[in-house]
Amino acid sequence: MSPTTHEPAGSGESAAPIAEHLRVLREVFGYADFRGPQRAIVEHVIGGGSALVLMPTGGGKSLCYQIPALCRPGLAVVVSPLIALMEDQVEGLRQTGVRAAALHSSLEASEAATVNRALGCGELDLLYVAPERLLSPGFLERLAALPLSLFAIDEAHCVSQWGHDFRPEYLQLAILAERFATTPRLALTATADPRTREEIRTRLKLEAGRVFLASFDRPNIRYLLRDKDEPRRQLLAFLAERRGDAGIVYARSRSRVERFAADLLAAGHDAIAYHAGLPADQRRAALQRFRRDSGVIVVATIAFGMGIDKPDVRFVAHVDLPRSLEAYYQETGRAGRDGLPAVAWMAHGAGDLPQLRRFIEDSEAEEAQKRIEHGRLDALIAFTEASGCRRQALLRHFGEELAEPCGNCDLCLEPDGSVDVTEAARKALSAVFRSGQRFGAAHLTDLLLGADTARIRELGHGRLSVHGIGRELDRSQWRSLFRQLEARGYLCSDPDRRGGLRFGADSLVRPLLRGDQTLTLRLPPPAKERRRTPERTAASQGGVMELAETARLRFEALRSWRLEQARSQGVPPYVVFHDRTLLEIAAAPPSSLGELAQVAGVGQAKLDRYGEALLAALRAMA
Repeated sequence: MSPTTHEPAGSGESAAPIAEHLRVLREVFGYADFRGPQRAIVEHVIGGGSALVLMPTGGGKSLCYQIPALCRPGLAVVVSPLIALMEDQVEGLRQTGVRAAALHSSLEASEAATVNRALGCGELDLLYVAPERLLSPGFLERLAALPLSLFAIDEAHCVSQWGHDFRPEYLQLAILAERFATTPRLALTATADPRTREEIRTRLKLEAGRVFLASFDRPNIRYLLRDKDEPRRQLLAFLAERRGDAGIVYARSRSRVERFAADLLAAGHDAIAYHAGLPADQRRAALQRFRRDSGVIVVATIAFGMGIDKPDVRFVAHVDLPRSLEAYYQETGRAGRDGLPAVAWMAHGAGDLPQLRRFIEDSEAEEAQKRIEHGRLDALIAFTEASGCRRQALLRHFGEELAEPCGNCDLCLEPDGSVDVTEAARKALSAVFRSGQRFGAAHLTDLLLGADTARIRELGHGRLSVHGIGRELDRSQWRSLFRQLEARGYLCSDPDRRGGLRFGADSLVRPLLRGDQTLTLRLPPPAKERRRTPERTAASQGGVMELAETARLRFEALRSWRLEQARSQGVPPYVVFHDRTLLEIAAAPPSSLGELAQVAGVGQAKLDRYGEALLAALRAMA
């Protein structure tokens, strides 16, 4: 989808000097041209305009404010929610020669004093601050005394109805429009449906600004969904061919995080746990290991990930269903930020739904907001049970149409497997009806399989006519069928009954029960076949295996050289050079500084700092 803009630009906009922002792009950041709507956004902000920018993770949002910050006079203030994001951005900018710093709670007193001194002397181009620091007593007054180029509000979805539960201070950022009316303000996010977009504009008083909407498509990410059977076994099978890759595994609870981390360690993976219940120093250590080492897998709750700027995450795996399709998109977007092949893998099952419904109902949100969140969860269920291309279904949710199936998701890559489930569906509906339309899929599956559980005996359900009539399908197949019947409206979940299923629209249920309609759906293969089938995913190493053998060995040697450079400076390897840059060098090794300067990601400061050493390393590899 081509980028679109809405709303008039405003009186402050004028065409930017093309040479200046292109010069900064090329000489500072090492890129030959802008991508997507970047150029239009940069020129709009340089001209004094404010805007809301929606761009996928890895789409280059940061350049949309970093380049204007270097082209406009004064200090750029970037509001960022997490220390890790600030540190990554500042370290990356300093590598390119940009005068950047951050003020946050983890700084030593002497470090904070150095930043404050530089701020007062006008020696900074960009300053990163948390919303709490920005709004602290006296800080806005201090900024008012300085020349300011712009304000950038990153992760702007935190101002939405549920996003501000994470950082309530975001709701107070409307004060920037009042106190700094003539300073451009740029709100940026990778995740916002139309409702959230309008909420951001209203809460940040950006109604008069432009909206820049880039495509939500991340074609380098392969979406693979699996019916949850034995999630531990399924995850280990997925990871078997991804040893040495950095990745994130999301689980719904702290106990599950620790259990899966232990399983991965026992299987020989370099895995660490991360959740809010761990001591702060242990969380910091886990984050630092993930940022600075190669091939580390973090098993985490949703407390981990926002603001992680690590570009070489090769996979994101969910062993439990996320809360919404927006959350899924945001979390999977942390893979493949460098544009190289990555995988979003998820094992999902009906057992995930009652807890998610309960979370919504037990929240303190108003009833109208609860209905919205139930709708978002319903959209996620529909995505998991899609019958066509996953990517088309995902993009459609964000208002974007993909003309052709993507060819890079499980539904495009794997055999259809659709079967006539008319009779099985009628049995499922009968089980719902005969048991009183108040039980969830787990109990209904036991009923159809003829299980002799304590619950079955207690309720007397062994005497129901539907007990044991569904042995033609196994447990996983029945659970998948119930999910799909719910996704298509034949059944609906009643949150007041903790996920109990009842009939949906009569116009759907009645024809199916009467035999006037047939139903064809995809079901997972029988359990025995699933255990024999190896997990097939995108090629490991993010495209490295596509290199010729000599180039692949050169790439690995370059990664080792980069690691030495990073460790000597105490920075993550990816702020020295991204894998994409090293791949380009490995495939066609430059022999001079002039040739090296043409490689994407090699700006003047990095050329000056690393050029001779990198060329010497290449000569040693020859």
